[in-house]
Amino acid sequence: MTNERAPVYVTLLSLLGLGVFWSIAAKIGNDPDILPAPLAVWQVVITEAQNGKLWFHMSHTFVRVIAAFCLAMLVGVVLGIWLGSNPRANRWADPWVTVMLNLPALVIIVLCYLWIGLNEVAAIVAVALNKTAMVTVTIREGVRALDRGVADMAQVYRMGLGTRLRHVIWPQLAPFVAASTRNGLAVIWKIVLVVEFLGRSNGVGFQIHLYFQLFDTATVLAYAISFTGVMLLVEYMVVQRWEQRANAWRTA
Repeated sequence: MTNERAPVYVTLLSLLGLGVFWSIAAKIGNDPDILPAPLAVWQVVITEAQNGKLWFHMSHTFVRVIAAFCLAMLVGVVLGIWLGSNPRANRWADPWVTVMLNLPALVIIVLCYLWIGLNEVAAIVAVALNKTAMVTVTIREGVRALDRGVADMAQVYRMGLGTRLRHVIWPQLAPFVAASTRNGLAVIWKIVLVVEFLGRSNGVGFQIHLYFQLFDTATVLAYAISFTGVMLLVEYMVVQRWEQRANAWRTA
């Protein structure tokens, strides 16, 4: 099964349709305090960008997203490979993984703030913990799905460890890593906003918390949509392209 990307014009038309629907809903509601029109929100984005606040807070959020994502992927990939290739270890660790999968993100965030403190380390660790179990499960299933026949062939030809990793294991495991990457970014940036909402003094989540208290819907939407736009660019420009390359061998 191929993972086809929608043409750019389809994506733009879809987003335009969303904007039209939003405009109609705002017109019908006729209450900018509840649902401001897209133009009003865009004016807030321009104002916040010009005074530098938008870039300041978005940069802090983006750094937290990348740091937590890298930590979760590193730990999750290592654990996934270990559990997938070691049935005995998996039997013992599977209940732990299941607990982490089902533990609410809010509980992990609060506990990290209580145990570590209201600081950057706690924020990044809390986000990474929320994602690590998901990565572990995906990579574990990828290891289980590896073609043993290909592995046996590599052993017959006496391939070195580096060659086996590059030409045998990685091509088969890459789609699972790509899926973890895509899902990870989609989940992590949302959790980062919650972390900032609860216990940071900067970032998009902090700004949303601030303007929520002021009942300023337009500014809340401006920050939320701005960062959503950044993550959409990362999704379309980086993640989907890499995912296509990772899956290309399946359709070759």
